Amino acid sequence: MKGRGARLADVIGEIPYRLALAGGWIDQPFVSKLNPTPPGSMVVVSLQPTFRYMERSGIANGTREVARRLWNGKLPKRDPAKLVRELYNAENHGKKSPSGSQDMVGLIYPGISRLDYDFNVHDGIFPAHIESVDNTRTVRWLEQVLHLIPVAPRPAGYNPLGQENLAPQWISRLGQTGKDCFEAIRCRNVNQLGASLNDCMDCWERILPGTVRHRTIRLDLMALLRVYRAKYPGAMYSGCGGGYLIVVSEKPVPGSLSISVRTARD
Repeated sequence: MKGRGARLADVIGEIPYRLALAGGWIDQPFVSKLNPTPPGSMVVVSLQPTFRYMERSGIANGTREVARRLWNGKLPKRDPAKLVRELYNAENHGKKSPSGSQDMVGLIYPGISRLDYDFNVHDGIFPAHIESVDNTRTVRWLEQVLHLIPVAPRPAGYNPLGQENLAPQWISRLGQTGKDCFEAIRCRNVNQLGASLNDCMDCWERILPGTVRHRTIRLDLMALLRVYRAKYPGAMYSGCGGGYLIVVSEKPVPGSLSISVRTARD
C-alpha cells in the first residue's frame, strides 16, 4: 500500500503550531500604545504538530509556513529571542500591516508563555518580558481542560479592522485578561481560566467588533459562543473571524479535539 511507513512530519513538517489564549491584540502596537496601564499581557501555547490544523484559523499557520521555508522545516537550536526577530522580519518585510510578534513567540518558545507588551519598550513590537511555564503537572492539566471545536476558517475578503473602538479602559482590561489567564494556568484554576477567556472575548467584541461580526462571516459566532459559555466555565475563539472554539472544561466536550503542548523536554 502506498504511503506505508510515511511519517506525519513528512507531510506537515515539524515546526510547532501556536495557540493564543486571553489578551490577543495587545501585541499590536496600535493597540498597546493606547494602554493606560502597561504592560498588557497575552498568553500563547506552543503546540506539537500532532495533526494538521485548519488554515486561516488563528493557529499561526502563515507564520509557521514562513518558518518552515526559512529554517528547512525545523526550529534551529539558537537563542529564541533572536529567532523571534529573524522570523518576524522574514514574515513582515515590506508589509504595511505586519502580523504581531506573538505568532513568532508562540511557535518558538516552548510551553505556556505570558507575553508582556509595553509600547515604550521595542515600540511595542516585541514583548518587554516573557515568562514561561512547562512543568509536567501544569502542561498536563492544561491539555486536559482545553478542548478545541472546529468551527470555520476566516472567510475570503475578511478584515477584522473595519471598525475600531480603541477605548483605553477596554485596552487596559484586555491586557489584564492575559495576566489573569496566565495566573489561572499557573494555579490550575479552571474557573479563573474560563473567566479570563470570557473577558477577552468581551474586550474583542467591544474594541474590534469585526473580530466576531463581519459581512463575510455567515455563522453567528457570538450566538455559538454564548451556548458554550452557558454550559462550561469559559470559551473563546482561536482567532478573529472564527477558527476553533476553545472551550474550558474539566469534563469531556462533545466533538472536540485535544491539544499536545510542546515543552523544552520535547
